[in-house]
Order: sequence, then structure tokens, then C-alpha cells
Amino acid sequence: MTLRRVLLAACLVPLAIAVGFAVYVAGLGLVGRASICHGTVVNGSLEGGRRLPYAGDNYRAYSLLGFLLGRTFVHEAVRDAMRDAYAELSRSHPELRFVYAESGWPWGGSFAPHKSHANGTAVDFHVPVRTLDGRISELTTSLFNQFGYAVEFDSAGRAGSHRIDFEAMGLHLLALDRAAHAHGIGIRRVIFDVGLQPKLAATASGAQAMKRLAFNQQQAWVRHDEHYHVDFAVACR
Repeated sequence: MTLRRVLLAACLVPLAIAVGFAVYVAGLGLVGRASICHGTVVNGSLEGGRRLPYAGDNYRAYSLLGFLLGRTFVHEAVRDAMRDAYAELSRSHPELRFVYAESGWPWGGSFAPHKSHANGTAVDFHVPVRTLDGRISELTTSLFNQFGYAVEFDSAGRAGSHRIDFEAMGLHLLALDRAAHAHGIGIRRVIFDVGLQPKLAATASGAQAMKRLAFNQQQAWVRHDEHYHVDFAVACR
């Protein structure tokens, strides 16, 4: 009986700690003091971080675990831009589906394994995808593919049974840009695989997005083929 109780406690204590942390993190995202970002995306911090719901009409987070652990927090103006961009696309293209990925801790700071995401002004978005026969789909995300980050797209934008929907990606970036300006911020830079950028530019929305927004000209330290990284222009202290 004693051994059974010890084993039960060994299971319940970590679970209770995890649940308590998730509740604590959820509380940090409730309405309170205004968001203030400090420093840069590489060396900074965040006060009053906010986050989107786990899922909405046309979007979801990359991972329930990552969401509960608090890895999707941003400055409130960035959150509002993300929300309004998805809302616009839900009205104009209700068939499309999107997956947002990691952004940062509620308090900012170092955010391994990322080299940035320190002050709530950077967000990763997984690429929108279709099946090879053209049906709208979502990037598969699980522990086995590092919640989507380990998916590798080839030079044609294909990975397994999926291909990148470059038109939808362009539409999302344009909606993000409009929503950002509506909330008094902007988009400073988009990081996306250099080899796949011509595929994006070959679509109507993608060409417009690449004219309007600044993209990386050289390959980043990781490919950024399964996701695009967006740095928002927010006035930080």
C-alpha cells in the first residue's frame, strides 16, 4: 500500500505542478496593465504580454502543449493585429486555414531554441498548405516533427502529401500589414526561405506582399521553409 501511494504521488505531484503553471500562465494573459516591450527581439523583455486564443474560426496554435506552457505570448498590439488579420481573412476567404506558431514567453527574455523572440514583437507562422491534389489542409504538427518545425519542404514547396499555399501566405501577410497599421504598428521584416521566395513572388498576393514588406535577402541561420518569421515594428523602451 505504501509503495502504491508513493507511485501515485510521484505521478500526481508533477501533474499538479503542470496544471498550476498552466493556470498561472493563463492568468498572465488576462486584461491588466498595458503591454510594454523593452530592448530588441534578441535582447529584450516584455511586460503585460497577451496571446490569441488557442483556436478561432480559421486558425489554431501549433501545439496545445506549447500554448499551455506560455510560448505564444506577444505585445498586445501584435496580438490585436494577428486577431484582426485572421478575422479579415475569415470574411474574405473563409475556406482558408492558418496555424500560428511560437512567439515568446509572457515576460519575454531568452526563448530557446530561438535566437530572438525576446520582447513580444516577433511571431512565427507555419505556412498554409494544401494537399497535392489542391485541397485546403493544415500543416501536421506533433511531438514527432517538433510541432511542425522539423517539416522540410523541397525547392518546389512540397513536403510529403502537402504543398505550400503561397497565395494564402501572401494574403495573410497583406492582412497582417493592414491590421498592424490599424493598431499603430507595422511590419519591420519577414524572414522566409530565400529559395522559396520566388514561388511566393509568382502569386498575385505574394508579389504584392514582397513589394510592400521587407524580406531577408540572405538565408537565415535556419531555413524558415515550414514557417515565416514576422518582426513587427513596435515602439519599445
